[in-house]
Amino acid sequence: MKGRLIYLIGPSGSGKDTVLEAAREALQARGVRIARRVITRSAEAVGESAEAVSHDEFDRLEANGAFALSWRANELAYGIPAQIDQWLAAGDDVLVNGSRGYLEQARQRYPGLLAVLLHVQPEVLRQRLLTRNRESPEQIEGRLARNARFGDALEGVVSLDNSGELRTTVQALLDIIEG
Repeated sequence: MKGRLIYLIGPSGSGKDTVLEAAREALQARGVRIARRVITRSAEAVGESAEAVSHDEFDRLEANGAFALSWRANELAYGIPAQIDQWLAAGDDVLVNGSRGYLEQARQRYPGLLAVLLHVQPEVLRQRLLTRNRESPEQIEGRLARNARFGDALEGVVSLDNSGELRTTVQALLDIIEG
């Protein structure tokens, strides 16, 4: 493939969607496409601009080859549309909101991918998760514990701190992609 897959990962609440939205115009100006995920979360759920589908619809799409990448996490199913393969073949760089737990499978399919881990300080992450009000305090603590286990286990990943100013994180992401 001529293009490069940019695989953005990080814990829920790290700000991936916020960073992607803030960087969208600058990324598009650089010829980077952002893939829209398909998720089995209701369309009313606050968060990323994803296509919401039922679990049955997701399973049907997956069985019919609609996804280049798909995985399950946190009782949800996630898919990256197969269209990214056309974009990559045409020479476009493509940024996807991926999964830390699925990174190795993504690397097998896209050996040249650039993996970027968006992270935040634990207290910042806790506050963001509490503010969005999607999970119980127990579920949030479980997410924080999982996040602590993931942090050191990822090799060959570029780290990007999103604990501070959004514009600083966006510029750092653009520098990583260009760099």
